Amino acid sequence: MLPSTTFASFFLVLILCFNGVSSSSTPTKIGHGYRLISIEETPDGGILGHLQVKQKNNIYGPDIPLLQLFVKHETQDRLRIHITDAEKKRWEVPYDLLPREQPPALKQTIGRSRKNFITVQEFSGSELIFSYKADPFGFAVKRKSNGQTLFNTSSDESDPFGEMVFKDQYLEISTKLPKDASLYGLGENTQPHGIKLYPGDPYTLYTTDISAINLNADLYGSHPVYMDLRNVNGQPSAHSVLLLNSNGMDVFYRGTSLTYKIIGGVLDLYFFAGPSPLAVVDQYTALIGRPAPMPYWALGFHQCRWGYHNLSVVEDVVENYKKAQIPLDVIWNDDDHMDVHKDFTLNPTNYPRPKLLAFLEKIHNIGMKYIVIIDPGIGVNSTYGVYQRGVANDVFIKYHGKPFLAQVWPGAVNFPDFLNPKTVEWWGDEIRRFHELVPVDGLWIDMNEASNFCYGLCTIPEGKQCPSGTGPGWICCLDCKNITATKWDDPPYKINASGIQAPIGYKTIATSAVHYNGVLEYDAHSLYGFSQSIATHKALQGLEGKRPFILSRSTFVGSGKYVAYWTGDNKGTWEDLRYSISTMLNFGIFGVPMVGSDICGFYPAPTEELCNRWIEVGAFYPFSRDHANYYSPRQELYQWESVAESARNALGMRYKLLPYLYTLNYEAHMSGAPIARPLFFSFPNYTVCYGLSTQFLLGSSLMVSPVLEQGKSQVKALFPPGSWYSVFDTTQTITSKGGQYVTLDAPLHVVNVHLYQNSILPMQQGGLISKQARTTPFSLIVTFPAGASNGEAKGNLYLDNDELPEMKLGSGYSTYIDFYASVSQGTVKVWSKVQEGKFALDNGWIIEEITVLGLEGSGQPSALEVNGNSIDGASNIGLNSLEQKYHEDIEVGDTKKSVMVEVNGLDIPIGKDFSMSWKMEISR
Repeated sequence: MLPSTTFASFFLVLILCFNGVSSSSTPTKIGHGYRLISIEETPDGGILGHLQVKQKNNIYGPDIPLLQLFVKHETQDRLRIHITDAEKKRWEVPYDLLPREQPPALKQTIGRSRKNFITVQEFSGSELIFSYKADPFGFAVKRKSNGQTLFNTSSDESDPFGEMVFKDQYLEISTKLPKDASLYGLGENTQPHGIKLYPGDPYTLYTTDISAINLNADLYGSHPVYMDLRNVNGQPSAHSVLLLNSNGMDVFYRGTSLTYKIIGGVLDLYFFAGPSPLAVVDQYTALIGRPAPMPYWALGFHQCRWGYHNLSVVEDVVENYKKAQIPLDVIWNDDDHMDVHKDFTLNPTNYPRPKLLAFLEKIHNIGMKYIVIIDPGIGVNSTYGVYQRGVANDVFIKYHGKPFLAQVWPGAVNFPDFLNPKTVEWWGDEIRRFHELVPVDGLWIDMNEASNFCYGLCTIPEGKQCPSGTGPGWICCLDCKNITATKWDDPPYKINASGIQAPIGYKTIATSAVHYNGVLEYDAHSLYGFSQSIATHKALQGLEGKRPFILSRSTFVGSGKYVAYWTGDNKGTWEDLRYSISTMLNFGIFGVPMVGSDICGFYPAPTEELCNRWIEVGAFYPFSRDHANYYSPRQELYQWESVAESARNALGMRYKLLPYLYTLNYEAHMSGAPIARPLFFSFPNYTVCYGLSTQFLLGSSLMVSPVLEQGKSQVKALFPPGSWYSVFDTTQTITSKGGQYVTLDAPLHVVNVHLYQNSILPMQQGGLISKQARTTPFSLIVTFPAGASNGEAKGNLYLDNDELPEMKLGSGYSTYIDFYASVSQGTVKVWSKVQEGKFALDNGWIIEEITVLGLEGSGQPSALEVNGNSIDGASNIGLNSLEQKYHEDIEVGDTKKSVMVEVNGLDIPIGKDFSMSWKMEISR
């Protein structure tokens, strides 16, 4: 929904006088660091040390004099370095929210070790080596296999950073970096330079409701993790670094160094050894939580708008999609269904319950779904049952013992405290009550940074209506005064909040407000959306035992275990279309693979051409939804005939690809593998693609190369080395020798999607609803390198009952198939290996067609056998070949001719192992 701060950013200038010291005036080097005074091994195989400050200073407050250092190789590819106050417990991300190993308890007495120190001491694991320098204390992390230094905190005179700093409200640590390292991550922000981190750009992490149109600013999520990809002498290797800390921070990336400046908490660093990008994400999500399994229908197309004023409008939208023959699985309501913006209510006039229930029964019967929004702010209203029960259960965040008062869409609100177990129970009960009122199929939790239209300490004004009911709903109408008296509301170091060093409590909960057990909002702020996601997931899963679908705007490390994500309030511009790709790819690295942007832009009005091009990209987002602002013109895909044609084309292909996308969803849940990936995930040796932000892969081998510029009917696309085949026209081949850019035709209704060699892609025939598309016969596309006389290909397919909460084999409600193919000495073979075949067999799924691309020569196939049986001419099975065409940009002089072979009329049960072979008559 529309962010309050988008229209109010200029008011920030009026309050910047509270900022005091700013990050831009930060001294380059603060203090002289710490020295190591003791070190010992721990019973669990770690090392425990103590650090003493060398020389105190009061820049940003006094130094903490004694620190505890704990280092442990937690797995063969994960190293943890934890540094905290040795004498006093400090705030950390709660271990019940993000389960992980606990570091050793603080010691009551700390004595000097009798051990003699050497200059460098090493602590080696399977993949990573930790080494340290005692005075001043610094450490390095190296890769064991090649000796590469991945992280090095020691400061030299020539470095632009100093030694480690550890104060109550200011922590600083830095690392050297090689200048040719490519870094990704450190979100959430809108990165104008693409997916690679850009030296000199600001990276601030602090969950904030400013729209995604704001570049290089802290946005809705906080993900203090980066991936580092290097290619040394032709050998690529990737690793990742997580600083697990929920406090606000600035990260300064200078190209050859990176510095964290954090306003609280502890230094809790995790290193993931990789060495491939996929291995890094696997290791990362093994710690933070595997991505949530998504129901099959969630991979269909979604339509939403803020401004569907009544139910009849929603009914018309569904009907118009059907008339236009554009696929649609899920219809959404923003807050239009609510009674004066109050959560868990229905507007009795515009969304009368009997009519809504009849509508839902109608769409549920054909397999469509319905999702509504919930904001965390609970309206302060003595006649409102949700609020009454919240007060009775004491669930709200407090300020000086009373519920903290804020303003969002209903007017005055209190914010539930999801760190409180009682709040989690109350929230679950409210969701249960609402589900009995309206059987929604998922929930959309928005505004959960948390967003507040006011700033400071507020009271409800007497004698006037608030909000007035006229004018923009995001204007603060409470009586408010600034809070600047505490060190929490006005910390000594100012992060670059909102991109302009706004006070950290601006347009959110006051940072001196208090959560359950005395936890300060100052520390827990960026966890708000994450904690709400966990509570919402628990509630939905408990309702009917089904797999939940939740869309959250605010995210943190580990959110992907519970929710999907969209990139917030974007703009209907060509620039925002381009930015959406980078943000989508980043969230895959963050372990949140179910991600997409508002197709055609949230506001203002997109042009017809832009909407054409946007659906051609958005049809291949993992989460594909058109959503628009209340104040924008209607932009459903059928509003323009040209856009409808592009939608039928692009979404038509998406719905054929749903089995592939669903299998990627399974892989994401099992190993963290992103659904949408940068090209370097599959081609880490090909350094040209390290910064590529205008194309992306779905899985390992399906490449989308969209038009992202106005007025263009061609696109210059990068093709890594190998053979690529158009999935819209499988006769079209591009063989890229060594990698090259190719200019592709892309008229208005065309998006270029190519499948890489050595792949087997499972598809179905599509449909207007995923439930219908799921019942259609399967086809397989097999790809070999063009003109191959020898080659291998493989692919896989996962099928299950998508209502089950768990996505796993062995339940009797799922099937997994590995597909294989080979060509050798003129014989082509395609076969499968099935695990748990019963589910697929019970559903009657069959393979109807197999198409093999890139075969050598131009001769005809013959001697077809299926499961060892020869197929003669009397069979219904057809065997046809067609010569493939090479792109005009490709020199074909030394390129072998190749053919595609189609085998159709098959009736092969997908739940049983099968084998097929035929001979190719090679005719050059």
